[in-house]
Amino acid sequence: MKILPRFSSALILFALPIAANAAICSDSAGQFEAWKTEMAAEAKAEGVGEGGIAALMATSYSTATIAADRNQKSFKYSLEKFLQVRGADTIVKQGRSRKAKNAGFYDSLEAAYGVPAGVLIAIHGMETGFGSFMGDTNVVSAIATLTYDCRRSEFFRPHLIGALLMVDRGMISASTKGAKHGELGHTQFLPGNAMLYGVDGNGDGAIDFNTVSDALASTANYLRKKGWKPGQGYQEGEPNFAVIKEWNAAKVYQQAIAIMAAQIDG
Repeated sequence: MKILPRFSSALILFALPIAANAAICSDSAGQFEAWKTEMAAEAKAEGVGEGGIAALMATSYSTATIAADRNQKSFKYSLEKFLQVRGADTIVKQGRSRKAKNAGFYDSLEAAYGVPAGVLIAIHGMETGFGSFMGDTNVVSAIATLTYDCRRSEFFRPHLIGALLMVDRGMISASTKGAKHGELGHTQFLPGNAMLYGVDGNGDGAIDFNTVSDALASTANYLRKKGWKPGQGYQEGEPNFAVIKEWNAAKVYQQAIAIMAAQIDG
């Protein structure tokens, strides 16, 4: 199971205005139905259409999401323990094989965005085991629950609007599954970030985060937009390590990505 630090992967907030009179929040499920009605009115004012509003009103309070959000332990591990728990050796082994088999694809991403294969592959392996498990939680319900929950309403609210707009645009549906915090696809984009940084990596005219090419191109695009410097190093103390921090706020995660990426690229 993917466990998140205080802030989720791909951290930038979705750039939509926040209503002056924000909907209620609560640390229990009791007012969730009333909150949905208030939130629906705010979402309509921010341009969400009928499909997105219907998806919001169909959500249920996700106890699994709340449990995951309250029980994040792995980011408190030592680096050695974290690498062991997250299966770093397996990620590196499989990552080298994936790079060798798809060298042209990874070369094209580095040419376009400046991000080396190892970094993208390490993130892919860390987030979903190369797509082996991309989540079993309803995305809209998860994001709605976290927006309703008082702990981080302001952080998740833009991602809820993003998820509802994605429903409107057919990028996801009201039943799409993702991770416990509502992250999507192979590299676990939060919906607001998916809207901002999503890229059609295979040229089929759609952006689908369950497609490897789209997910990895979007990840590379995100890192480049956050300041990745082509040709510069990404280990601790080097210029691009700071960009890995933009992907995930946990120091042990950042260190693990840098270490695995170097081994994959080596």
